Amino acid sequence: MLTEADLSAIVVTLKLATLTTLILLLLGTPLAWWMSRTRWRFKFLLEAVIALPLVLPPTVLGFYLLVALGPKGPVGALMETLGARPLAFTFTGLVIGSVIYSMPFVVQPLQDAFTAVGRRPLEVAATLRASPLDRFFTIAIPLALPGFFTASVLGFAHTIGEFGVVLMIGGNIPGETQVLSIAIYDHVEAMEYAHAHWLSGVLLLLSFFMLLAVYALNHRFRVLRP
Repeated sequence: MLTEADLSAIVVTLKLATLTTLILLLLGTPLAWWMSRTRWRFKFLLEAVIALPLVLPPTVLGFYLLVALGPKGPVGALMETLGARPLAFTFTGLVIGSVIYSMPFVVQPLQDAFTAVGRRPLEVAATLRASPLDRFFTIAIPLALPGFFTASVLGFAHTIGEFGVVLMIGGNIPGETQVLSIAIYDHVEAMEYAHAHWLSGVLLLLSFFMLLAVYALNHRFRVLRP
């Protein structure tokens, strides 16, 4: 059965994944739109930076974030100057690390979705005197909705499964920074395999059903698309 600490880890994990996904959608949507439209010759440099968490070991990214957010880092020192505590080993620090680590899982699907929209529908809307903002919200967003769904699910699922980054930045503080993956590790270390099975089963089922929803929606969209 799940203990009170396990339930607390589930709450922290869902809170972290939800907040991270919302932030990534807000930041990633204009970024992905710009990247799908720009002709900047050095766009590949920005794409490489965004995709870096895909190949960078999580502990490496977590280490540099820990240095930056710690009391001797630039961000941590600034926070202390402003009278606030450093962001390392706090939930806010977890959110910052999760946003950076999960960014490619949100930005890339959105960029692909906006690219698939093409220029023709937007040009037609422009001939009808639709403003750039109107074209974005009434043409681009509706046509890219499957990409938004995919980006949301992948960003949410990837955040739930984080381990190295959240452990380096947040540590293992029950009720504040202890997430599901760390709770499972603690149970395994203590040879409490029954508890580890319960939590692992929750993650397994949640991840499976989220991916199932993504593939089902994408399949339906391909069938309905003329």
